[in-house]
Amino acid sequence: MSLSCVYSRARIGLESPLVTVEVHLANGLPAFNIVGLPEASVKESKDRVRSAIINCGYEFPAKRITINLAPADLPKEGGRFDLPIAVGILAASDQLPPVDLSQYEFAGELALSGELRAIVGEIPVAMASSKSQRTLIIPIQNTEQASWVKQAKIHGISHLTQLFPHFAGQQILPLVTEPPIAETLVGQVSDMSDVMGQPLAKRALEMAASGGHNLLFIGPPGTGKTMLASRLSGILPPMTEEEALEVAAIQSISHQDITRNSWFTRPFRAPHHTASSAALVGGGSQPQAGEITLAHNGVLFLDELPEFERKVLDVLREPMESGEVTISRALHKQCFPARFQLIAAMNPSPTGFYNDKRSSPEQVLRYLNRLSGPFLDRIDIQIEVARLPRGTWAQSSQKNETSVQIQQRVQACRTIQLQRQGKSNAHISSRELKQYCQLSTDDNEFLELAVEQLGLSTRAHHKILKIARTLADMEKSPEILRKHLTEALSYRAMDRLLRHLTSAISV
Repeated sequence: MSLSCVYSRARIGLESPLVTVEVHLANGLPAFNIVGLPEASVKESKDRVRSAIINCGYEFPAKRITINLAPADLPKEGGRFDLPIAVGILAASDQLPPVDLSQYEFAGELALSGELRAIVGEIPVAMASSKSQRTLIIPIQNTEQASWVKQAKIHGISHLTQLFPHFAGQQILPLVTEPPIAETLVGQVSDMSDVMGQPLAKRALEMAASGGHNLLFIGPPGTGKTMLASRLSGILPPMTEEEALEVAAIQSISHQDITRNSWFTRPFRAPHHTASSAALVGGGSQPQAGEITLAHNGVLFLDELPEFERKVLDVLREPMESGEVTISRALHKQCFPARFQLIAAMNPSPTGFYNDKRSSPEQVLRYLNRLSGPFLDRIDIQIEVARLPRGTWAQSSQKNETSVQIQQRVQACRTIQLQRQGKSNAHISSRELKQYCQLSTDDNEFLELAVEQLGLSTRAHHKILKIARTLADMEKSPEILRKHLTEALSYRAMDRLLRHLTSAISV
């Protein structure tokens, strides 16, 4: 047989479309051509495959070899097609036992000796092959992560020579067994008990974790804003298996290491304020995931918020609402998930303090105006973090609550939300607000009057309702009360600060 067909998978973002590797051996002058929109890394596979086949003891056909990677309009990149090309050549030249190759999918990079090297994006490949009900053969280095995909049939090999005895039935490759996936308790390096004082900030942090709300800390340097933010991931409820697999898939295509010990650990990303728009949302000629996608189902922490370029922050506005980001290019577009929880920290003035008399109200207002109004509108909770009062160090021997204790309350509050509406309060849609955030006639008039007096937008009005719903859930109250609305209205520190500065300048 001079023609063979082998299946493999390409890598396009989080998707792994099917690629059919067609191999034809024809008479004529020896040649080796690869067609089907291969990139440079795929074209270079010719030399790797030739050396691997020869060094494994097989005969490299002295014929005109044509490799077609179909579909022809799908870009192919990386060394993952080395193994399927080698298998196709061996099958076309009758050097492998007769076997139904349509039941298999292959992906792996070959060394010159025939050894297999790891590929990038093994989890999306395993998910796609599982849906197609084919057996996946990949490098043994990728089997641990790929085995996290349930019901996927996977063989791991370390050398090209292992395929012949498997297809001949002499030495069957064992299927990779799926180890039991369970949450591994990793000791918290950063615990909430390390934070001294700041009861209001701690409550805001617990509220943000309970309802999935975005949070902004405003305060002078040294008040513990960064310390508080870094402890949010430790009090968030653990991820479900589905969420953990989504995070693992993102990390597998982004060259990120993930182990079983970190399987249920929520991502925490803290990019520097010099990051570009492409670094945050993703980009490139072949779109790659950005920081907001790497923070999917986790936390994105932006420290020194006004130091980010305004246009960089404004690109976050749409993903904060939709939970995904679409990167468009001339020939194709790619959609990445981006359901992250934003935690930000900033100083109230360019000098760091309110009343140090080193900056005028105009300078402070110019500093704060680096943040656009629509961006601030999307931050649910804005709270001031005050300096520690005198005597706090002396009281540091008092026992503070640990992250585990707070996490138990957060988990209980999140369970109430999931049972009621199937999602956290922060993700309630505008249509669902009337159903899950009902107010009495008096409370509704009170809230509308407050929103009008404060000059808040409709989006801010919805955010206040969602925060009040979370406060009620934290107290296990089925209804939103006046005290919940009052407290929710108090978490608009940035609005108060801007209004105070504007009035001071006008006077």
